[in-house]
Amino acid sequence: MSGDLFGDMDVEYATSIADRAIRSMSQQFVPVTPGNFSVWFDYAMGTSPALRKTIDILIGNKRTFDASVNRELYATFVKPHAGSDTTGDFPDQLQGVISSAKEFLATAISDNRTQIEALDAVTSQVHANDDPRPIIERLVAELARVNERATALETNFIETTQELDRIRDSLRAAEERSNTDALTGLANRRSMDEFFRSAQIAAMEKDASLSILMIDIDHFKKFNDTWGHQVGDQVLRLVAKVLQDIVGEVGLAARYGGEELIGVLPGFDLAACTELAEHIRLRISEARLTRRTTGQAISSVTVSIGVAQFRLAESAEAMIERCDRGLYEAKRLGRNRTITEADIEGETVKNDTAAA
Repeated sequence: MSGDLFGDMDVEYATSIADRAIRSMSQQFVPVTPGNFSVWFDYAMGTSPALRKTIDILIGNKRTFDASVNRELYATFVKPHAGSDTTGDFPDQLQGVISSAKEFLATAISDNRTQIEALDAVTSQVHANDDPRPIIERLVAELARVNERATALETNFIETTQELDRIRDSLRAAEERSNTDALTGLANRRSMDEFFRSAQIAAMEKDASLSILMIDIDHFKKFNDTWGHQVGDQVLRLVAKVLQDIVGEVGLAARYGGEELIGVLPGFDLAACTELAEHIRLRISEARLTRRTTGQAISSVTVSIGVAQFRLAESAEAMIERCDRGLYEAKRLGRNRTITEADIEGETVKNDTAAA
């Protein structure tokens, strides 16, 4: 929880939640640090179903809540993430529509009461007046008013429904924009974080694999410097399309930032993810680009890829860090290749053995 941990919460209730949190921490031998307490307070209060499910799975698996696991839980579920309100003035618009509808209905109800009273008055004249013509004229007039009000009410409801439809469509479009990178059409960081969190929980529940691949375009700055930013954008969209075509049906393709793209692959172990990464790398290297304005051929595009597999209870950031190391190693070795976390760890062991 960010800000004041207890906020405007009732003190007695907050104390009971805190007691439950500390008891749970004691049972799992979790040190009572501010960060850990924030995690377990949220767990005890149940504000985050994803956090609760993750901790329950870890407890069920008899996982030790060591410093690494505690850090990942805090980074994934508690540490505040910057975000923006993409819904703009929609709540005010919706409130305006509701207020307008309520006002019109109140007027309609008042008018109906007046109408009923007028009809009652007409009814009382039926027996008091032998000449029916004035009564019929008044009745016709009152019924005409009823028809006018009914027509106005129907028109108002049609307009209200149309306005609600426009707000709904705007909300849907805003949600899509908030989850999509404008240049590439891939999922953005926010959408990737949400997808990864769901995939993480599913992987732990089902004891299934989960891997990610991270792509960096080789010599991307050279494309911008030589051909201009429009060509650089064209290169980025090409790589994004290949990633989406190959990953889209089995996982999530996202833009991580700059020229770095990510594929999140539920159900893929390290070997399967590496095979898919190589397929992507080869597809991109075989593609040919031409400058749209002149038709001039552009030098071929290559990418370096890092691959990592999910480890129990870790955050997306931890996996991405290992992919980053793979990318760094791929570029160090000459680019246009895929390096996995196993490659790096194997190289580290080899170096340590040689040093010994």
